[in-house]
Amino acid sequence: MINKQRLLATFLELVQINSESGNEIEIQQLLKSKFANLGLKVVEDNAGQHENLGANNLICTLEATTNDDNIDNIYFTSHMDTVVPGINVKPIVKDDGYIYSDGTTILGADDKAGLATILELIYILTEQDIAHGKIQFVLTVSEESGLEGAKALDTSLLDAKYGYAIDASVDVGTTVINAPTQMKINTTIHGKKAHASVPNKGVSAINIAAKAISAMKLGQIDEYTTANIGRFEGGSATNIIADKVTLMAEARSHSDESINAQVAHMKSIFEETAEKYGCSATVEIINSYPGFKISQDAIVTNVAKASAIALGLTPNTVMAGGGSDGNIINQLGIPTVILGVGYEHIHTTEERMSINALNLLAEQLIKIVEITTQKSEN
Repeated sequence: MINKQRLLATFLELVQINSESGNEIEIQQLLKSKFANLGLKVVEDNAGQHENLGANNLICTLEATTNDDNIDNIYFTSHMDTVVPGINVKPIVKDDGYIYSDGTTILGADDKAGLATILELIYILTEQDIAHGKIQFVLTVSEESGLEGAKALDTSLLDAKYGYAIDASVDVGTTVINAPTQMKINTTIHGKKAHASVPNKGVSAINIAAKAISAMKLGQIDEYTTANIGRFEGGSATNIIADKVTLMAEARSHSDESINAQVAHMKSIFEETAEKYGCSATVEIINSYPGFKISQDAIVTNVAKASAIALGLTPNTVMAGGGSDGNIINQLGIPTVILGVGYEHIHTTEERMSINALNLLAEQLIKIVEITTQKSEN
């Protein structure tokens, strides 16, 4: 049903456009033109006015082909940005059926596979005159830098009953229905500066931080929760006892009770350890993004599973370890699940995308549209 050569060409075109987080203007302008040329109504919000956001989100609307009010309005979302290193990507199609970069950059299948399959979906719906309800395509910026584009999304532009984020690093046909909450713990430890030759006159902030970390529960906390110290900075020279250290940490969990307990634990360890040495710790807690849990019996889940079955795929549902724009849009009251894309080793220079998975993903999007249309006829 799909045009496999066109889909591959679209994917190869998109991954070669530089679009690291904060620098999406080139791909945003290209996609704006492509969607407009396909006859969609394309609207930009004002996300680009926010600090560190490089372009606006796009909300592209494909109007219904029928006046049947029983057909649900749905949406699909993919993000335009990539992680680093993503400049001058050179995709290579190999005989094993996978697309790779040349090894010096990521490939950018996360999430340009989603963007490419969305475009193929629109081509097919139009060319084959497939009946459908109103469909919106929400293309976001800065997903990779903390879902910041989705957080800045103009929600007044959305008109969907439920939808699908095309952005899970699981097999095509698998659907993510549960994703964690993430909280950031940013800490500054204040010690006392002194010359290294007179250590009794100073208190090392580095030493305080080390003792705090060694006393802290980190890694896999329980079946729902993880915690990690990701960044540690401090000191200036070997002959100076450091009076300041900054640490950046996170906790993520599928349990609100567990994450709140873990964050409180980390905060108290930093503060109590610093106080023990006559110093202080300033701890900032940031709720980076909320988690979500969609029922197995929800319409959005059932449609996703039915689309997988229609393609002969196993309709697994799973929990995710990370967040996506679906975390944010779920909070708006629009039930959203995350579709498996099939990309592998994302965020690394070994990233690769199966051509077969790319084709299956495009077919699944078409099936989702067909099922939502047929559902109204039953």
